[in-house]
Amino acid sequence: MKLKYAALIMLFFVALTLPVNAQKTLAKIVKNGEIRIGLSGNQPPYSMKSKTGDLMGLEVDLAKALASGMGVELNMVVLPFSELLPALKAGKVDAVMSGMTVTTNRSIDALFAGPYSVSGKSILAKASVLSNMKGTEEANNETYKICFLKGSTSETFVKKYMPKAQAMPVNNYDEGIAMILNDKADAMVADYSICVITIMRNQGKDLVTLESPLNIEPIGMALPAGDLHFLNLVENYLQAFDMAGALELLDQKWLKDGNWLFSME
Repeated sequence: MKLKYAALIMLFFVALTLPVNAQKTLAKIVKNGEIRIGLSGNQPPYSMKSKTGDLMGLEVDLAKALASGMGVELNMVVLPFSELLPALKAGKVDAVMSGMTVTTNRSIDALFAGPYSVSGKSILAKASVLSNMKGTEEANNETYKICFLKGSTSETFVKKYMPKAQAMPVNNYDEGIAMILNDKADAMVADYSICVITIMRNQGKDLVTLESPLNIEPIGMALPAGDLHFLNLVENYLQAFDMAGALELLDQKWLKDGNWLFSME
């Protein structure tokens, strides 16, 4: 399966040769022979570290495929989630792939290619807490301490639907999970896939999540505002990946299979 997967990826993407039109970011990528993609490196299944210290995940594979198709080297720049879009705006990275939900506000300062995945919000908590909380209406209570990833749509979600709860922003998911396990927070709002994977990684620790997501969120690749040629190029690759069945393979590998969990740090 691994050999088949690798062969298909190479076949889809190395064979693609799309014209590169020079705008600021795209011209720089071509000139330097390198694309810098920002990611948090701590958002399974999109990006995380393996036991060997290497980055892996759905977006890591997709970033490698994109760089290969463009004929440039890939430089993955790891930053806290809340610093990714500012880094894009400042030109410190050329693109962002980090479980980034496409929103109206984010689209003011960035262009988005995709979506290449779909997610949704859920609540992660200990079983005894979630049985009482049940959903956003019950969680909207000043007695609850709710953590969320700083700068994410989870923060927006909590502020909108749980304004009475005690908001506790965290820099990464590991920090939030530790707070729940150590009873310093009652729950964490995060992407549904994050919640499910966290439970799988922490079996026997009484963690649970909702049966289905509370909403639907498209996940896309953030690009510099105004670079329409760059957007067109990435969109063409993503469409080609989809038509060739690559996105389905990535979905199967990272969202449905779960064997990669044994390789995770």
